[in-house]
Amino acid sequence: MPDSDAPVRTVKCVKLQRELPGLDEPPWPGELGRRVYEQVSADAWKLWEERMTMILNEYRLMPWQKEAQDLVAKYMEEFFFGEESAPPPEYVPQQQK
Repeated sequence: MPDSDAPVRTVKCVKLQRELPGLDEPPWPGELGRRVYEQVSADAWKLWEERMTMILNEYRLMPWQKEAQDLVAKYMEEFFFGEESAPPPEYVPQQQK
């Protein structure tokens, strides 16, 4: 469990184009996981989790299969770092406090 007194790690999120709290640890193995950890906010990761669930369901993939993991990694790379990486049109950022 994270220490509640520890400063929150922030990143300049490539997806949402703002300085936001980052992830606690790399969410994926290898180079892609490292890039996501360094450049993607926790808020953007939540958006990705929704998209990933949709992809897994749409293609009827089993997450533990190598083919599914490869496809998910491809879509993840595109979602965060590809040409279409802007926030979804319906995304409304939370108000800063």
